[in-house]
Amino acid sequence: MFYLFLIIIIVQRVSELFIARRNEAHMKSIGGEEHGRDHYPLIVAVHLLFLLSFTLEVIVFNKEVSPLWLIILPVILITQIIRYWAVFSLGAFWNTKIIIVPDLEVVAKGPYRFMRHPNYLVVAVEILFLPIFFQAYATAILFTVLNAAILTIRIRAEEKALMQHTDYKKSFINKRRFIPGKDDP
Repeated sequence: MFYLFLIIIIVQRVSELFIARRNEAHMKSIGGEEHGRDHYPLIVAVHLLFLLSFTLEVIVFNKEVSPLWLIILPVILITQIIRYWAVFSLGAFWNTKIIIVPDLEVVAKGPYRFMRHPNYLVVAVEILFLPIFFQAYATAILFTVLNAAILTIRIRAEEKALMQHTDYKKSFINKRRFIPGKDDP
């Protein structure tokens, strides 16, 4: 079962890279500018090392599916629904990089009606729960911490660029980052 999960994750990530590359070309053709280039290699490294660590921990230590799999699997499946809801909601503006087209309205539909960063929430939940599904606790803990650190950098850079170049503040400032609802003014 592990290899099936791994293949699905890899196919998903590779297809997302193709979508991101296509969207990057489109966004740059209409005046999009990349922001946060300095931290992007760190994001790529964390995600690649996550997959490597996850694979090695499961294989080397002969990890098996968690006895709590009936609870964990629905969490993983729900995150996939939210992931693709976010991707489809952003459409040609979804990307793995921070590319901003100045003066355009930000997308505030789909899960973005409820929170600022549903896609980052999905990634955080996946990095925690995919390894736990196979009892790879070291990977779950280590990469949850690393992901939190890199997301702190990423979100600051993304929100700064969005506030400088779009109507982001008007659309999102009172929405919470990861939990549906509104922040108190």
